[in-house]
Amino acid sequence: MERLTQKTALIIGGASGIGLKIAERFASEGARVIITGRRQDALDAAILGIGHNAVGIVADAANQDEIAQQISVIGKQYGKLDVLVINAGTSAYSELETVTPEHFDQIFGLNVRSPVFAAQAAVWFMPPGSSIVLIGSIAGMIGTVGYGTYGASKAAIRAFARSWANELAPKGIRVNVVSPGPIDTAMFDAVSDDVRKTLTDLIPAGRLGRPEEVASAALFLASDEAGFIVGAELCVDGGMAQV
Repeated sequence: MERLTQKTALIIGGASGIGLKIAERFASEGARVIITGRRQDALDAAILGIGHNAVGIVADAANQDEIAQQISVIGKQYGKLDVLVINAGTSAYSELETVTPEHFDQIFGLNVRSPVFAAQAAVWFMPPGSSIVLIGSIAGMIGTVGYGTYGASKAAIRAFARSWANELAPKGIRVNVVSPGPIDTAMFDAVSDDVRKTLTDLIPAGRLGRPEEVASAALFLASDEAGFIVGAELCVDGGMAQV
């Protein structure tokens, strides 16, 4: 049985990596999928890979007005938005002694400010039974050297999810978070074998995660099967932050 039949789903940051796998999984489960990305060529390739029930929209997730405008267009065109997944994000290394205002603003701008106003724009089009799935990170709960700003941004997303879950529950809109650990996406292609082994040794499951596994978690939280799950954080980390 397709779990998202007749659902309209928007994945912000869905042209590659985890976001693309979520879009593919949602489409395979019957959803009408809209993905955003910054480059038309990447969107075209993503839509070709998804194969059906998918539309790509060029939009910079860091541009609050641009995303809000596109969400308004989507809501009016399709009449509703059943699922919102906010996946777009960024990270960069900087220890406390070297962090700059530009570094801070870049990470918090995309990872925190953008999701706030994307969600604000979307809820006007979300009927009872809708779901918001935020892509967080276990970085929000562990202290990783050089990634304090990134970790703080993901902790902020977790905090917002709790408040939004409380605020939106009376409207029948659920809010939850998927927090991946190290996931074997294209960004790991340039990682050395030593770094890969160091990360793997920290994971009780003994391997990096797969993007498809994050997509499965997002699908569950977006579907009616998770109808009584509100304000939760589902960690897809092989036990790294749990054990």
